[in-house]
Amino acid sequence: MTKEKFLEIASARYDSIRALNGLDNFYDYEKTLVDIMRDMGRKILEENLGERVADKRKKNFANNLWGRRGKQQQSLQ
Repeated sequence: MTKEKFLEIASARYDSIRALNGLDNFYDYEKTLVDIMRDMGRKILEENLGERVADKRKKNFANNLWGRRGKQQQSLQ
């Protein structure tokens, strides 16, 4: 990701962040800020790593890891 692309993503949310100053309680401020930052983080991850896979079962390394671990333990016994 280039610096320009990062600044583009951040500047797209600048107005939303500035609008938080109009909120009158801290709970709403924090909740909205967390939502904005979560969305911005997702956009940055997608930019760096690519789009999410449509099939969420694909490339499930954790299941393969546990599966191999169980086989290794069985062969040791």
